[in-house]
Amino acid sequence: MRKVTAGLFHSVDGVVSDPFKFQFDSFDEELGQGLATMINTVDTVVLGRVSYQEWAGYWPTAATDEDFARFINPVEKFVASRTLTAPLEWQNSQLMDAPLEEFVSRLKERDGGEIAVCGSISVVRQLLFAGLLDSLTLMTHPVIAGSGRHLFGEGDPLTRLVLQEQSRTSKGNVLTTYGLRGE
Repeated sequence: MRKVTAGLFHSVDGVVSDPFKFQFDSFDEELGQGLATMINTVDTVVLGRVSYQEWAGYWPTAATDEDFARFINPVEKFVASRTLTAPLEWQNSQLMDAPLEEFVSRLKERDGGEIAVCGSISVVRQLLFAGLLDSLTLMTHPVIAGSGRHLFGEGDPLTRLVLQEQSRTSKGNVLTTYGLRGE
């Protein structure tokens, strides 16, 4: 069965939205290498509507020498949305033909590499709490963002995680990868 992974940039105070506002001075070569390692085994991406619209407006015309552009543009992309209509314009992008959890469950059973949830905070949350996310990597930058959207909040269900991997970069970024703990 294929694995579903997610990686989010994260501030010390837990903000995961708009990382471009806080990561610019701490993004280092080791973090870039960590990201390259993460996407190396991915052949399918899952996006929510907001991330799709933001990224489809940027990545198709981004410099083709950027590693992420070379990855994200040709990769197979599935978009969870109740408001977008087909066909989607960004190459290799299509709308999910079923509710998110059902679609991802079927996707996990297909042959292929890893499935990565990119951006898409709501999608990460839904798949994590549904038990469909195999690993969550938080790339914590040494900064307090002060405001923005958090991944977790009051009212979330108790969810036990197990630390799978951790590392630190020269600029003080901490990468922690968690999986669901089977009970």
